[in-house]
Amino acid sequence: MTAHSRQSGQGPTTTVGPEQNRNRTLPLILTLLGTLIVIGTYVAVLLTQPANLGVDLGYTTLWVMLGYLGGGVLLAAGTLPLIPRSVLALIPVAIALNVVVGQIIGNYTPVPLYLDSIGTVLIGVLAGPAAGAFTGIISNLIWGVALSPSVIAFSSGAAFIGAAAGWAARLGVFRTPWTAIIVGAVAGVPAGAIGAPVAAYVFGGGLGAGTGGVVAILQAAGLEMFNATFAQSMVSDIVDKALIFALAYVVIQSLPKRIVGRYEFAAHSRPRTKKTDGPDLTKQAESAQPAE
Repeated sequence: MTAHSRQSGQGPTTTVGPEQNRNRTLPLILTLLGTLIVIGTYVAVLLTQPANLGVDLGYTTLWVMLGYLGGGVLLAAGTLPLIPRSVLALIPVAIALNVVVGQIIGNYTPVPLYLDSIGTVLIGVLAGPAAGAFTGIISNLIWGVALSPSVIAFSSGAAFIGAAAGWAARLGVFRTPWTAIIVGAVAGVPAGAIGAPVAAYVFGGGLGAGTGGVVAILQAAGLEMFNATFAQSMVSDIVDKALIFALAYVVIQSLPKRIVGRYEFAAHSRPRTKKTDGPDLTKQAESAQPAE
């Protein structure tokens, strides 16, 4: 009898070999490094406060983009092997949704919201926190290179909200509309806190037509630039993320079960089915009646 089989007579037990440990450890290390690089890039932006960031795709925008891209690549290397191919096929669609909706709301409407993370949140709900964070970063990078370089500086917030959606989904938040709305509003607080310093110190206030108008009104009312930007970010992000989480709930619950079933992580967002435990009282009553 081998050492592995001497387990109370229950036969051999499986052991995790060094190769399996490496297979589990390497993705974790890559994901952690990617997260640290994203955070480091965000801190560097705040410390240097580059005035020409987002004006064009020059040197300053390039190093910020490379920082977020490097973090995104490491996140991808650590998480993509764990993401089903069906989810990978959805990421380009999610990115396009973010860019189109965000560009329209931010530039062509007076609404002081963003709505530029709907696709990111959906990926987080379907595939988990790391996939959501990766989608948020890549979405902002593509959007920045193609249309608006300024959004690259907000990649940290985009990564956070994608990860937050995945964490919320894991906890079953998207099983009911009210929990989705409440948790979305709560997630908007740190999201606003992450974006406000960049908007204030780097860009001098809100960037969109609606958000910039709110900041201008608050400044005219006597608030300093940072306080006005922070107040606008708090209110806008809380409402924005509550609305996006509510929309994500509607989308997830509206999808046919056979489609949702393709994404294992989405099981956390399915409504719990009631189980009938115990004897069937109706049958017991019928069997207890005397035969005629």
